[in-house]
Amino acid sequence: MITLLATGAILRGGVPVTEPGENSSGRQKTMAYQILNRHTCSPSTQQLKLRFDSLISHDITYVGIIQTARASGLDAFPVPYVLTNCHNSLCAVGGTINEDDHVFGLSAARRYGGIFVPANMAVIHQFAREMMASCGSMILGSDSHTRYGPLGTLGIGEGGPEIVKQLLEDTYDITPPKVTLVYLTGSPRQGVGPHDVAIALCGAVYKTGFVKNQILEFVGPGIKNLSMDYRFGIDVMTTETACLSSIWQTDDTVCAYLTAHGRPEAYQPLAPQEGACYDQVIQIDLDTIEPMVALPFHPSESFTIRQLQENPGDILREVELRAHEQMGGKAELHLVDKLQNGKLVLDQGIIAGCAGGMFENIAEAAAILKNHSIGDGYFSLSVYPPSIPVNLRLVQYGQVETLLQSGALIKPCFCGPCFGAGEVPANNGLSIRHTTRNFPNREGSRPADGQLSAVMLMDARSIAATARNGGVLTAATEVAYTSSPSLAPAFDGTCYQHRCYFGFGKPDRQVSLRFGPNITEWPSFPALSQHLLVALASVIRDPVTTTDELIPSGETSSYRSNPIKLASFALSRRDPAYVGRTEAIQELEAQRAGGTPPASLLAAMDLLGLPHSTLETTHFGSAIFANKPGDGSAREQAASCQRVLGGCANFCYEYATKRYRSNCINWGMLPFTVEDPFPGQCGDFLFIPDIRQAVQTGVTQIPAKLIHDQEVQDITLYLTDLDSTQREILLDGCLMNWYAAGRK
Repeated sequence: MITLLATGAILRGGVPVTEPGENSSGRQKTMAYQILNRHTCSPSTQQLKLRFDSLISHDITYVGIIQTARASGLDAFPVPYVLTNCHNSLCAVGGTINEDDHVFGLSAARRYGGIFVPANMAVIHQFAREMMASCGSMILGSDSHTRYGPLGTLGIGEGGPEIVKQLLEDTYDITPPKVTLVYLTGSPRQGVGPHDVAIALCGAVYKTGFVKNQILEFVGPGIKNLSMDYRFGIDVMTTETACLSSIWQTDDTVCAYLTAHGRPEAYQPLAPQEGACYDQVIQIDLDTIEPMVALPFHPSESFTIRQLQENPGDILREVELRAHEQMGGKAELHLVDKLQNGKLVLDQGIIAGCAGGMFENIAEAAAILKNHSIGDGYFSLSVYPPSIPVNLRLVQYGQVETLLQSGALIKPCFCGPCFGAGEVPANNGLSIRHTTRNFPNREGSRPADGQLSAVMLMDARSIAATARNGGVLTAATEVAYTSSPSLAPAFDGTCYQHRCYFGFGKPDRQVSLRFGPNITEWPSFPALSQHLLVALASVIRDPVTTTDELIPSGETSSYRSNPIKLASFALSRRDPAYVGRTEAIQELEAQRAGGTPPASLLAAMDLLGLPHSTLETTHFGSAIFANKPGDGSAREQAASCQRVLGGCANFCYEYATKRYRSNCINWGMLPFTVEDPFPGQCGDFLFIPDIRQAVQTGVTQIPAKLIHDQEVQDITLYLTDLDSTQREILLDGCLMNWYAAGRK
C-alpha cells in the first residue's frame, strides 16, 4: 500500500527519480519553499523568519493568547485573526465560565478587529477551509490540526505564544525544514475512505520519525481521483505523522471548490517546478488501500480491518497489555470479552469534527445506512457535522433524514468527541471514531477513578457498516450499497453573514473587554537565576507522553482561562501526585526566596560541597522527566501549567514535537535532553551551576550534579538548537517577560 524511500528524489516530468544527496537549489523548487520564501523576513538561508497571512484559534486557547498579547502591548490585530467556539461550547463544567469566555472573545474581536464565530457554528478547521485558506498563503493556528494543504495553504499548528508573536508583528522562526514527497497513484475503491489512507500513512511513518518536523508535499496522478473532502480527510491527519505541515498540488477541483465558496480569487495553480528536490519519498498506491483501524492508543497503531477480523484475540490481548502498562494497573481494559462467536462487537460509533464530519463522509455513511437500522442494542451512533453550511447541505440532500431514520443522532458542530468533552464511552467501552486521535484517556475516562475506555479510529464508511451490522466490526467494502452521487461543490454561507462578526481592519478601542470571574491574569514568573536546583516532580518512562497526559483535555479545559485552576489538573490522569509534589517544592522555594532556606536545600548544598550562601543565587523549582514528551495537541497549557506550578525545566531523550518544545521555551522552561539511560528518580535533585551564563553564551553541553539517596553523581545535560531570541526568552523567564523588557 505504502512504500518509503529514505534516499532523496528529483521530480522530473512529474515523476520522482531517485537521486540521493541534498540539493538545496532543487529544494527551492518545491511548492513548500515557493510559499516559505514569500513569507520569510530573513535574508539568511539558515533560518526562516515567517509572517503568516492569517491566524486562527478556538475557545480553549484564545483567552490566554489575547491576555498574553494584551499584557505585551497589543493594540490591534495586524492580520485576520479568527476566534472560533467549537471546543467548550457544550462543556457544562464550571457554571457560566464557558460562555463567559465566548463573550470575552466577541468583545476582543470588536476591540482589536477580529473575526468571531459563535458557538456551534463551525469547527475551527472547517471554517478555515470554507472562509480563510487560499492558494499560496500561510495560516498559523493554536491547534495542532491546522492543516489546509489541499487548498494550497501551508497551515502550521503551534502553541499560543507563537500566535502572540504574530499578533505583536514578530516572526515565527524555524530552521529550514526538509520536504518529503508524497506521491499518489491510483484511485480508492468504494468503501475505502480518507481515514483509511491516513491511518495507513501514520502507521507507515510515525514510529520511526520518518517525517518528523518535515513538510509533506502531495503530488501525483492519484490526486485528480480525490474529491476535496477526501483530500481534507487525509491532509488533516498528517499532524499525527509528527510532520510540520503539508501542501498539495492544486487543480481544477480546488478552483471549483473555492469558486463555490465565493472566493474564486483565492485560487491559483500551484505545483512543484521541474527539478524540485525532495529529501525523501512516500509512495501511496490508492488502489491497494484497504479499510483500516487504528487500535488504542495512537493513530499509528494501524491494522487492516481484515487483519483484526482474522486474528482478534491476539491483537486485542496486546492492546490490553499496553493499557495495563500505560495505566500502571490503576484500571484495566478487557477487550477480549467483546468477542462474540469470534467477532468483535463494538459499543459506540462517532463521526465528527475536522476529519470525520465532512459532507462526503456523512453522505457515504447515510448511503450505507439507508433503509437499515443500527438496532436497539448497546451500540450507538452519533454524527457531528463540521459547520452549519455543511449541515444545511446534508438537510437539503436528505442525509440527515436517512441517518435519523436509522437510529443515529445528529449533534451540533462541536469538537468534543475528539478530545474528551463529549460522548465518553461507558467503563471498558470500545468506541470507533472517525476523529483525529485515540490517545489514552482522550475519550474522557479516568483511570485513577477506576474508569477506563478506549477508542479505535476508523473511517466513517466502515463505522456506518459496523452500525448497520449492530456493532459487529464490519468493513464498508463488505456491504452492498449505492454510493452517494457525486455532487458539484455547493456552499451557503448566509448563516455566517447573519451571525459571525467580521471585524478585521475595524478595531474599536471604545469597546471594553468583558471579563468573567474565571478569566484571570497570568502569575509572574522569575527570570533565570545564576544557578538552578530542580527536584524531579514526576518521572515517566512510557515510550511517548502526550500533551493530553501532561494536561488532560475534556472537562478540565473549562478552566483554560484560569491558569492556576487549570494547573491543578496537570498530570492528573497520569501521575495524580504530581501537583502535590510541585506545591511542596514551591513552598520550599518561597522559604528560600524569603531568606530562610529549608533544611532539605541546605543539606543539598552540603552534599554538593557548596557554601549555604550559594542558595542566594540559586532558584529552586520542579521538573519532569519523560522519555519523549509532547506528542499531540498544540495547547500551550501542557507547558504553561508546569510553569505555573513552579516548573523550570524538562528532561527527556527527545521531544515528540517541535510545538511542545517551543511551548516549553516560550514559558521559560529549559528544554534539556539527556543521554539514555537517565538515572534520575522522582524526588531526586539536579543542581545545574552557572546555567544563566551557559544560556547566555550558547553552551550546548552543560555539566550538572544529580543527588540521589544522599549520593552525588555527575551528569551531562544538553541544551541544543536555541537561537538568540529563544535564549533571551529563557533568560527573561518567559515570552511575556521578554516583551515586557522591550526586547522585540
